[in-house]
Amino acid sequence: MDNDRIKGMGDQAKGAMKDAAGKITGDSKLQAEGKMDKAKGKVENAVGGMKDSLRDD
Repeated sequence: MDNDRIKGMGDQAKGAMKDAAGKITGDSKLQAEGKMDKAKGKVENAVGGMKDSLRDD
């Protein structure tokens, strides 16, 4: 598994926690940060997946 995929999964988890905390507390800035972290994590995960597939071929 590529390091980008690992980092991506971590960022997605961190983003989900920020998003949920922002919803609970009504902090729209924290919620937006969470959504950004989740999106960043998805991109990193996709990049890592492409690297893995290229390496396996």
